[in-house]
Amino acid sequence: MDRAGRPERRSLLAGGLAGAVVALAGCSTTRAASSTTGAPPKARPTTPATAFARLMEGNRRWVSGDLQHPDRDPNRRQLVAQEQEPFGAILSCIDSRVPPELLFDTGLGDLYVMRTGGEAVGPVVTGSVEYGPMTSDTPLIVILGHQRCGAVKAAYASLRDGKPLPGNLQAIVKALTPAYKQAVREGGADPVETMARAQVTLTAADLRSNQDLAPLVEKGALAVVGAYYSLDTGKVEVLAGAPA
Repeated sequence: MDRAGRPERRSLLAGGLAGAVVALAGCSTTRAASSTTGAPPKARPTTPATAFARLMEGNRRWVSGDLQHPDRDPNRRQLVAQEQEPFGAILSCIDSRVPPELLFDTGLGDLYVMRTGGEAVGPVVTGSVEYGPMTSDTPLIVILGHQRCGAVKAAYASLRDGKPLPGNLQAIVKALTPAYKQAVREGGADPVETMARAQVTLTAADLRSNQDLAPLVEKGALAVVGAYYSLDTGKVEVLAGAPA
């Protein structure tokens, strides 16, 4: 991976995120080199392609049931207690059936995970997704939608019928409106599933092209992948952006 711009980027972040670095001291982003109490973990993927391959290997194990449950013991806990450097950032739904760490068979300290209803985004969520790539060279972002998403279904019905949802649920509806409009244009037998997939691809495209992440994508240091999880099979399907 090209790290030529790393000192410059970290210098910039040192000024802009100085307060955050102090506040997030427990979330330091430099990984310990080895464990003093056990075998070292597998080498951290440092390119988009190797990070993506690691995730998809884990998903294949999830589908087959041949799970490794890597790096989930006291040794790993001690290794990452002071420092971390996850190789991937996942934005997924809050749905209880879609925990990224399980369906990718990953371990403690491997992933930054953000979860919102229907993968709805806003400034805080976008900043959270950007955190790993911008501070510790995390080479992969995955936007993960899923089959039978309740948040998407509720937002679709609200927009179709012109009936706002109560409380802050309406914020999810607002965030998912572009996906609803795309689903209406595309049509199809199951518009809710169409909308759920549209939400993934639109969100991935927006992140891929935003002013902070686009330079990393352009030089090959970061990939932003849109993916879709089947509740029936456990398989993750890539919709867009898989690194070569």
